[in-house]
Amino acid sequence: MSPSSDTTATPAGGRHGTPWRAAGAAVVVVVAMVGAGLIGASLKTAPAPLPPQPLAAPVSTGPAVADVPAPDTDPDLGNGTGLARSAPTTITIPRIGVDASIMSLGTNPDGTVQVPPLERAQLAGWYEPGPSPGEIGNAVIVGHVDSAEIGPAVFFSLGALQPGDTITVTREDGQQATFTVESVKAYPKTQFPTEQVYGPSDRPGLRVVTCGGTFDKAAGSYPDNVVVFASMPV
Repeated sequence: MSPSSDTTATPAGGRHGTPWRAAGAAVVVVVAMVGAGLIGASLKTAPAPLPPQPLAAPVSTGPAVADVPAPDTDPDLGNGTGLARSAPTTITIPRIGVDASIMSLGTNPDGTVQVPPLERAQLAGWYEPGPSPGEIGNAVIVGHVDSAEIGPAVFFSLGALQPGDTITVTREDGQQATFTVESVKAYPKTQFPTEQVYGPSDRPGLRVVTCGGTFDKAAGSYPDNVVVFASMPV
């Protein structure tokens, strides 16, 4: 996300009117395309360090985001057993040294996802209209890769994660939800995997999203998104 296009987020104060299950296809697609596709902010100084990239090459095939079908089932329903709803407070990722507080995020008036403000780029953000970490469904946590304010940000090293690594989210109810990384992938922002990130699941899942690729000075942004797919045993 370029500094000029950043939208400062404020902590969400509820489920923002329409519950997630009733959000509708258009909202889900816009949220994925614009919100998760714009996580990150460039460093203004050069040379800037390159964030670690996933071992797998960026995915460059598949439909554009606007053509991805939105979920037609309730993401909160499934046959598994998850935790009750509770807002997350911190996220810990031992492999990359992340131990960060989490703020709640909703959507901007234009339907895009809020992101943590650049001056607080060491915070992660939970997309509150979706499931909370540990609930049945895919919880989504986003964060900046870097910032002109602080340099490398909370998820600068997200692309270095590997299958089998663990991510622990502490919740307001005192419980911890520990997830095992299944895969780490990079996607061009024009081909963001909406269904895989925001779609329904029958078990507690976690999606962690930031920017990736080499910063494009001309465009003022990163070309890719790095997405970590993780699940919690039930």
